[in-house]
Amino acid sequence: MSAAALFSFAHGKTHAADLASALAIPLSEIGVHRFPDGESRVTAPGAAAMSIVYCPLDRPNEKLVELMFAADALRRGGARRLVLVAPYLCYMRQDKVFHEGEAVSQQAMSRFLSSCFDRIVTVDAHLHRVARIEEVFPEIEAQNLTAADAIAAFARQKGLGRDVLVAGPDEESIQWARRVGDALGAEAIAGRKTRHGDRNVDIEFPGGGLKGRAVLLLDDIVSSGGTVLTAISRLKDAGAASICLSVTHALFDGEIERRLRAAGATAIWSTTSVPHPTNAISLAPLLADALRGELLK
Repeated sequence: MSAAALFSFAHGKTHAADLASALAIPLSEIGVHRFPDGESRVTAPGAAAMSIVYCPLDRPNEKLVELMFAADALRRGGARRLVLVAPYLCYMRQDKVFHEGEAVSQQAMSRFLSSCFDRIVTVDAHLHRVARIEEVFPEIEAQNLTAADAIAAFARQKGLGRDVLVAGPDEESIQWARRVGDALGAEAIAGRKTRHGDRNVDIEFPGGGLKGRAVLLLDDIVSSGGTVLTAISRLKDAGAASICLSVTHALFDGEIERRLRAAGATAIWSTTSVPHPTNAISLAPLLADALRGELLK
């Protein structure tokens, strides 16, 4: 049995291969056979004493069942330590009951994943009232990395620097906007968002200073696209000369991408947290830095 190995399902194998290469450890694909009745048979041969499972958890429901089976297979194969790398971690948004009878998905997901893994590594988890990922997973090790520095480095490669205006669409995004802005030596601002529904928001940016500016618009998650579409519109109305959109977790479909470009996004750069046609910013170096200590245990 090898000391360490990386395992991935087919849906994440391309980016898992980049991570395995950065860590210089072998990569094996987790096999999945789906029966006609919808059940799955999962195989994960070649477990290592320290086994890392790479699984972006976008569109998660079916993936979660198969992830549970993969963890079981690896434990049975001799894995003494299991680490889950989920660059996008699902079901983090709901951290309280808003209406009677609702589940608190964040807490339920914590109990489930904690029963399968010894450590979880993710990127820019979408947390609200809970400040730290360690509070979500008190029973196991957990680490929430940020893609901000990787985004800034990529933007710099693309020629953006101190003259760009880094903008977040809402108050929550100012943490990332400021970090990227600091890395570029650039100004950072955030809009004030008022939400009227899942797809209906209004955004107001601070007055002045936008006319003729190149803008780097940042958001952690884009799904329905309502927030960034409104932000692009408001920035264009205020005179922005160009708008590059950087997204950590690209959960939107092709139609939303078309609408973003039509609205005025001159470029769309997403990280590799989930496989997506707009992937441009590799998270492999960031994840590898976080995982190298595992290889020494």
